[in-house]
Amino acid sequence: MKQKFNYANELTASRIIFSVLILFVPIFSVKFFMFYLLGSFTDMIDGTVARVLKQESDFGAKLDTFADFVFVVAVVIKITLNVHIPMWLCIWIMLITLIKITTLISGYVLHHRFLSEHTIMNKSTGILLFFIPITLAMECLPYQALAVECILTCSVSTFAAIQEGYFVNIGKEVL
Repeated sequence: MKQKFNYANELTASRIIFSVLILFVPIFSVKFFMFYLLGSFTDMIDGTVARVLKQESDFGAKLDTFADFVFVVAVVIKITLNVHIPMWLCIWIMLITLIKITTLISGYVLHHRFLSEHTIMNKSTGILLFFIPITLAMECLPYQALAVECILTCSVSTFAAIQEGYFVNIGKEVL
């Protein structure tokens, strides 16, 4: 039996801690970006650490998905409480969220477990999402630049969510 807590899972768990800390520091402050970058960094390396150290596990995969969820929710809460978000963008984000929730529910109903696919499109979405707080902090950029970034990110995210739903519903697992 593999240990539940190992180096890879500790990295993943630290992302949850960084997520909570993000909620208690001023937005776009040095501390905000320190916790944001540390959380993002742990997301980038925990899977590689698990593979290299042969610490891959179902628990680790589930912990990673949960930590990703907590991180995104913390950042979204922090941003939405501090930055004006246009209604069109709020609606688009809610639709993407609805697709993701529907996929989770259908995965559970069809396959008796919650599935989260790590597709190239989901990873691309993560990379694009990473830059949004950084762009928001750059007050010198015109509104149009941020709008283009949001449209690109939401477009890729929409495709990724639909693709993931399709894969979950047909029972295709992506590695």
